[in-house]
Amino acid sequence: MNPSTPTPVQPTETSASSEPMVQFRDVTKRYGDLTVLDHLDLDVHNGEKVAIIGPSGSGKSTLLRALMTLEDIDEGMIMVDGEPLTHMPDANGQLVRASSRHQRNVRGKVGMVFQSFNLFPHMNALQNVMEAPVQVLGLSTAEARERATELLAMVGLDDKFEHYPSQLSGGQQQRVAIARALAMRPKVMLFDEVTSALDPELCGEVLNVIRRLGDAHSLTMLMVTHQMGFAREFADRVCFFNEGRILEEGTPDELFGNPQQERTQAFLSAVNEAH
Repeated sequence: MNPSTPTPVQPTETSASSEPMVQFRDVTKRYGDLTVLDHLDLDVHNGEKVAIIGPSGSGKSTLLRALMTLEDIDEGMIMVDGEPLTHMPDANGQLVRASSRHQRNVRGKVGMVFQSFNLFPHMNALQNVMEAPVQVLGLSTAEARERATELLAMVGLDDKFEHYPSQLSGGQQQRVAIARALAMRPKVMLFDEVTSALDPELCGEVLNVIRRLGDAHSLTMLMVTHQMGFAREFADRVCFFNEGRILEEGTPDELFGNPQQERTQAFLSAVNEAH
């Protein structure tokens, strides 16, 4: 098979009310001989908060990057809000590989916050949050400013509007990045190790913002994290990744309190010893 041509998978028949917000169907991603996602199946329902844990190299971040179309998949299909992301219907109604334009349209429902803050250094906090709504969504400057003002206040930065990234702490920069992602009004928010570059005190302030978002909004959230305590407290479901597959999943109490797989037990034991 040509790896640049993913194998189409027909979406499963579900009622509109029960259809997951995010669907991975038999998704495989390879880098040469290395299989990073191995025939992965995953459903995430509207408003659900899923924590993704596991050892380095198990495919956790690749899952998020594929959902943001930052990585092409080799096989399978991804759907968002009932629409194929990786595929689109051709003139005969058959699913074929999606065009870049189709992917951009569907990906507009997804926002992502990365490990590195990726803020524009020459723009202040307000301008960083305003930029994409103006350039991508076509909002007026006044509308974008109002939206950015509300979001920065929501993440506790209403006194930092005029500050540039170099004038903000790492935790404050990450909160600007969260506000920037929210400014696009996504239905799904992805968080990829958003506290890994922060010291413990700053880590706590960012996690508090994510916790408030979860309480205040019905956003669907997927979070790759090494913060086991936060995953246990915050998530509705925890998925343990190993070698490109979900080896075990369950509620936080189930997975952390009574893991069934030896590999899960060994991983959690090693994490506990490290802390």
